[in-house]
Amino acid sequence: MINAFIYSIVQLLHTVINVYIWIVIIAALLSFVRPDPSNPIVQFIYRITEPVYRVIRQKMPFLIVGGIDLSPIVIILGLQFIDTLMMRALLG
Repeated sequence: MINAFIYSIVQLLHTVINVYIWIVIIAALLSFVRPDPSNPIVQFIYRITEPVYRVIRQKMPFLIVGGIDLSPIVIILGLQFIDTLMMRALLG
């Protein structure tokens, strides 16, 4: 029963990580398109990605190369690393 509970929590975290990765990808694509900033969906996406972007940009200012912000790539790689580590630890 404990194993099933832990497995369920890890699966939930796996899903949350994957959803957030897609939100980061969408936010990165929106930065190229420059949609209407008053759109509630755009505001929501920026509201949940900007705090993480801000932390990465402060810790690694060298990620802005030629006006292109590479922090989404670092965030995606970090989340993939955490997800893989978590799944490997569970599955042995």
